[in-house]
Amino acid sequence: MTSNQFPDDLKTALQFGELELKGQFMLGSNYTFLVTVHHEGAEYSAVYKPTKGEQPLWDFEENTLALREVAAYLVSESLGFHFVPFTTLREDGPHGPGSLQQFIEYDPEYHYFNFTEEDKQCLRPVVLFDLLINNADRKGSHVFFEEGTHKLYTIDHGICFHEENKLRTVLWDFAGESIPGELLSLLSRTSNLPPLLEPYLSPNEISALLFRADSLLKSKKFPLPPKDRRAFPYPPV
Repeated sequence: MTSNQFPDDLKTALQFGELELKGQFMLGSNYTFLVTVHHEGAEYSAVYKPTKGEQPLWDFEENTLALREVAAYLVSESLGFHFVPFTTLREDGPHGPGSLQQFIEYDPEYHYFNFTEEDKQCLRPVVLFDLLINNADRKGSHVFFEEGTHKLYTIDHGICFHEENKLRTVLWDFAGESIPGELLSLLSRTSNLPPLLEPYLSPNEISALLFRADSLLKSKKFPLPPKDRRAFPYPPV
């Protein structure tokens, strides 16, 4: 898989720059804002999700969604997927602590449900990533290609990493197929993840992630949708 190293100036800006609120994204149940990050004379667009804007969920610990966003980025980068935009935790956000993620320019009208068949074939790494992080909300609009580059990105990973099986996704295209060897090889790096994830996930959640990785390495197959619970998110887009 190709590497996507985020520029140091972008990472430094999002970690330490001044945040200016520009607007609010109205879709979604949690408060999400577009911000401009000012740092050393440069400006960067980013998405800010304050912890206190999270709606409580019965099955996820309160005030943890922003932490999970950062954890998803760390997993993506550490294992070599490279499709979660740079994400960091800011304690000094305009509305308090929250996640801050690089904003990617893309066409919101072009998503999974109208991808070409060729573009859908690019999604096997996303399916494996979602299985690993136990993504409970992979909607069709959460995968897209950067405008002008055709670089694949995935967003919205706040409802992930539960220790119980919560996978809900629209991406069942490869169910039952063998997982390509080059993708399975990425999972061999999961033993390096615990120290990175300890500030963001519980010990049980980290153990569950390692167990899922081991199970995938043994089965070598994309699983079929479960029949004993809901397998798709709502709404699907």
